[in-house]
Amino acid sequence: MPPKGGIYIFFQPVKRSEIPMLIREYHESDLHALRAIHAAQGFDYALPDLSNPLFVTKLVLSDANVAPPFRAASLPLEEASALRDAGLKPGATQEKILGAAEIPSTGREGNRRILGAALLRLTAEAYLLLDPRAGTPRERWQWLLALHAAAERDAWRRGLEDVHAWLPPPIAKKFGKRLARLGWLRDDAWTPYCKRLKELVYARADT
Repeated sequence: MPPKGGIYIFFQPVKRSEIPMLIREYHESDLHALRAIHAAQGFDYALPDLSNPLFVTKLVLSDANVAPPFRAASLPLEEASALRDAGLKPGATQEKILGAAEIPSTGREGNRRILGAALLRLTAEAYLLLDPRAGTPRERWQWLLALHAAAERDAWRRGLEDVHAWLPPPIAKKFGKRLARLGWLRDDAWTPYCKRLKELVYARADT
């Protein structure tokens, strides 16, 4: 199954060297190379369907021998100093990074060699607010079932494919069993991480 949170990162195993790289938008012509990189990584999940509209960020890393104009607003460098280190000024039309490697090619477009990709798929985090002071336990369970069914329908109509829930430790064991009865799956195979986005930093890098 895919990683939690809908984040997919494919990279070639590389040796560090100082050659420029380019981050650009994904093109359908990149698919063959990304399939090869995904297979080489050997992780236990299928390559996702990159035509799925839930993939809202699809960025490809390649060497910068040929560099079409592109501004990766969805993956900015976080600090002005990092921009300077990469040889760019804020507002540049392409993003260069140092640290690519001399490795066998698995895909090329023109003179560009594809080295990896970062893909972000939309998912959802569930929150439940239910007044513990109202009704009986049986009534509250019926209210939860009604909310659960309505939210599931709404999420599906909005085009989502999955929903995730993180349970507070005091209720995780008992309430987790109830979620399992409703079709939720506990996944301990993948280790989740969260990246908090910083609006001011990204806005500064985009200007």
